Amino acid sequence: MEGIVIAIAGGAFAVFMGGMGSSIGIGYVGSAANGVLSEDPDKFGNMLMLVALPGTQGIYGFLVGFMVILKLRLLGGDVAPVSVQQGLEIFGACMPIAFSGLVSAIHQGKVCAAGIAVAAKQPGDMMKALIYGAFVETYAVLGLVITLLLLNGIKI
Repeated sequence: MEGIVIAIAGGAFAVFMGGMGSSIGIGYVGSAANGVLSEDPDKFGNMLMLVALPGTQGIYGFLVGFMVILKLRLLGGDVAPVSVQQGLEIFGACMPIAFSGLVSAIHQGKVCAAGIAVAAKQPGDMMKALIYGAFVETYAVLGLVITLLLLNGIKI
């Protein structure tokens, strides 16, 4: 029984840390965008992509949490027997997206918040600001890919 608890904790950390990072990141960029919108509400469309971008890490964490639930067969009623070793493997496999999601979402929010200033003054350069934010996203995607590969390699 301890193994399954450890495995569930890994999935929960992926969801929690990705969601926490996304919340913080969106908070940064959302605050900056609201400042611009208070002056010019017509810029909402230009700001939306920059505000939404840090939210993807929360989605990645949610995806990993769901993959853990499926791997453990928690939805089917026939819960997989998980040893402590397997639980630790699943927990460890969830850590790349947990930590990369947390850190990258926060920093992506900061980059996108700076991009809001660019988009406010030079609306034609909004895509340039979005590209900078996407560079930060790369590391969350790498964390997600490694987590999914590791989870796939764990036999239960």
